[in-house]
Amino acid sequence: MRAKTALLCSTVGFTLIEVVLALTIFALMGTILYGAFFLGHSAVEKTRGSFEKNQKLRAFGDFLGSYVRSAYPYRTSSQDSILYFEGEQDHLTFVSAYSLAMGGRGMAKVYVSLENTDRSEGTVRLEEGVPVRLNDDNGDIGQRNTMVLQEGAREFRLAYLDPQLEEEKWEERWNGKERQTLPRAVRVTYRTAADKEVRWIFPIMMSVLAQ
Repeated sequence: MRAKTALLCSTVGFTLIEVVLALTIFALMGTILYGAFFLGHSAVEKTRGSFEKNQKLRAFGDFLGSYVRSAYPYRTSSQDSILYFEGEQDHLTFVSAYSLAMGGRGMAKVYVSLENTDRSEGTVRLEEGVPVRLNDDNGDIGQRNTMVLQEGAREFRLAYLDPQLEEEKWEERWNGKERQTLPRAVRVTYRTAADKEVRWIFPIMMSVLAQ
């Protein structure tokens, strides 16, 4: 009887080797599960970061496009032949019929420029002034709002489509006083901090409708 009891106890119990193997398997499973969780978490964070960057990029395009598409052939008076639109490769100033400060409607003087923070990257800013005062350089009269459109922009360039030519020709500068008309479209090109090239073409509706 005692021999049967001892045999039963040795059969039910675990040996040291079995315990070590069980702990080793448990540790391996824990490592695998932690690795899978870590990779999944990293993928979610990366996707979230990419989504936020794309949202900011889309907001930049929609916001700037609203101003440029609404560019207006503004003159100080009906007798004045000077059209207010001055565009260079790194900055642009014009009058738009879109104004964020006035709820989307109303004339605003707009200035878009690249401010270099260092030699390689810069910040694209948009400044809106209401009411429109072309000779107000001091900013003492009226309201001015400055908004950051994009940080870390590189190789920022503006170009202007000539509306008087049938073939597509982009100009590096556009002076409304000399041209006496608005460009057909404005092209914005730059590289992000992640070295992604971004290019938008915003048609100017007043110029398109005049064709």
